[in-house]
Amino acid sequence: MTTHAYPAAGAVAPRIAAYFSRYRSAPDASNIETLVDAAFWASLRREEGVTPKISLAFASPDDTINPLLFASPLPVAPAALAKLAPAVERPGIHLGVSVGADGQLKVWGTTRHLPAHCFVIEVVTSGLLVIKQRSELMGKFVNVAVLEGDQVKFVDERSAQVPDCPGVLQSLLGLDRQIVPKSGADSINVLVQLAASMRGHGRGGALLVTPSGSDDWMQSTVFPALYALDPPFTGLSDLIRRQGDADDLRHAVEGVAGLTAVDGAMVMNDAYDVLAFGVKINRRKGSSTVERISLTEPIEGSAPTIVSPGQLGGTRHLSAAQFVHDQTDAIALVASQDGRFTIFKWSSVEQMVHAHRVESLLL
Repeated sequence: MTTHAYPAAGAVAPRIAAYFSRYRSAPDASNIETLVDAAFWASLRREEGVTPKISLAFASPDDTINPLLFASPLPVAPAALAKLAPAVERPGIHLGVSVGADGQLKVWGTTRHLPAHCFVIEVVTSGLLVIKQRSELMGKFVNVAVLEGDQVKFVDERSAQVPDCPGVLQSLLGLDRQIVPKSGADSINVLVQLAASMRGHGRGGALLVTPSGSDDWMQSTVFPALYALDPPFTGLSDLIRRQGDADDLRHAVEGVAGLTAVDGAMVMNDAYDVLAFGVKINRRKGSSTVERISLTEPIEGSAPTIVSPGQLGGTRHLSAAQFVHDQTDAIALVASQDGRFTIFKWSSVEQMVHAHRVESLLL
C-alpha cells in the first residue's frame, strides 16, 4: 500500500487546509491528508470485534488543559489508533496530535479541553469521518466536512441565508453567539443538544416546540394525550434559568430527549417546559392537507427543491409537516431511525413549510 491509499484524503486536504489557515496553529495540507488517511483506515479495523470511535485533535499539549501525556508519543497509524480506541471512545475525549521533533505527526496523549478553532477529525463508524472545528463557544463543535467512503460533503454556511432560517440551524452552523441560554427565546443551543440526543438514541422521534402560554397545539393533536403532564415538567427549564452546571444540563437533556423515543411526538414550549409526550398529531379542523414543502440541506451543491412530505420519510415526517402547516408559530424536529434529521419551520416568505435536512451537522 502507498503512504496515502485513501483517495479522498488527498482530494480534501488542500481545501480543508485553506479553511483552517485563518487560525493559529492550523495543520497544513500534508498533515491533514495524513490524518484523514489514518483515520479512514483505522475506521475499517476492529478492536475485539468493535468498530473504533476516535477523535483526533491537532493541538499542542501546551494549548490544552490538564492533558494526559504518553511517555513515548505514538505514530499516527491505523493500527495504533485502533488499539487506543477502547480507551478514548467516550464523548469528549480527544487524542492529541502534533508534529514531533522528527517532523512526523505523533499522538502525544489525550485531552478533554481544546483551544478555539482546533482542527478535529472524528471517526463516527466504519468509513464515516467528520472534520470539525472547536468553536469559541464552550464545549461546542461545528462540522466542516463529512467523508463517507468516496462521498465528500462540505458544509455550506450560506444555508443560514435561506428565508426564515430556524435558530437551531444557525447554531449548528456556528453562527450564534450564545454560550449558555438566558431565556427560552434565546436557548437555541439546548435545542441542538436535544436534536443530537434524539438522533443518538436511534429509535426515531419527533419534538414539537410551541409558543409559551398557548394551548393552540392541542387543536392539531389527539387530546387528551395518553402521556399528558400535569403540571408540565420544568426540570430542564429550571436548570436553564439557573444557568446550571454543564454536566447537569447534559443529563437533563438526555432524560428529556429519551421521551421522544416513545411512539408519538413530545410537546415542549419555547421555555423548555415539557407538556406531553407520545402525542398523536391530527390535521387541525378546517385546515387543508399539506401537499408541498420546500426542502434544503446545508451542503454545498445541494439545490432547494419543492417536494411532497411523503418524499422525506414516513408518518413522522408527514405528521410533523402537517403540524407546522397548521401551527405556523411552532417548529418540529424529526429524527429517523436511519439517522436522518429534519427541522420543519413555517416560512412566511415562501408561504409554505420549509424542511431543513441537518443530519450532516449532527454527526
